[in-house]
Amino acid sequence: MKRIYLVRHAQSEFNEKGIFQGRLDSDLTPLGFVQARMVANFLAGENIEAIISSPQRRAYKTALTIGDVLGIEVEIDERIREMSFGVLEGKNFWELFNNERDMMLSWLKNPVKNPLPTQEPMENFEKRLLSFMEDIKKRKEDRIAVVGHGGTLHGIVCLALGLGLERLWQVHMDNTGVSLLEFDGSFRLAYLNKLCHLKER
Repeated sequence: MKRIYLVRHAQSEFNEKGIFQGRLDSDLTPLGFVQARMVANFLAGENIEAIISSPQRRAYKTALTIGDVLGIEVEIDERIREMSFGVLEGKNFWELFNNERDMMLSWLKNPVKNPLPTQEPMENFEKRLLSFMEDIKKRKEDRIAVVGHGGTLHGIVCLALGLGLERLWQVHMDNTGVSLLEFDGSFRLAYLNKLCHLKER
């Protein structure tokens, strides 16, 4: 059975400031580097054989920390970079929510039916995620860590479970939350957004 550990990146500077990131990038915060080390220590007990990361700095630095602890070189895959949110990137999420409440609520409820202005087309987003998932199925490794973003990892979970991207934002993953997909001919979600590693003393 193949086990795919989906890891959302550690806290970034834009996360801390409430900035709508998408294709924009920022470094990890000091807390983010601590979170990355803590999730790495958790994954050290899972016999990970490969680490695949989004190329964006917040994910890649999280993945590098995991790779350093596990002694595994990080692979980069462009297909799991975050969804582009278009002209709204760089804006404060909560100010945007207050100023464009109806638009944001509609988008969160169903991003396929109610896309944001100039965001990445959902059909393109779905195509690249499905392509990535097909390649994951074919890999020789049975235990793989995938380090990405809220949007891309939510999308992988929704597509794996046949929920459709309409429910993209009904899935939630915190910074360094770990979700486990198992694949044995079909996908099964073993757990979602595990955060026990952040409670270590």
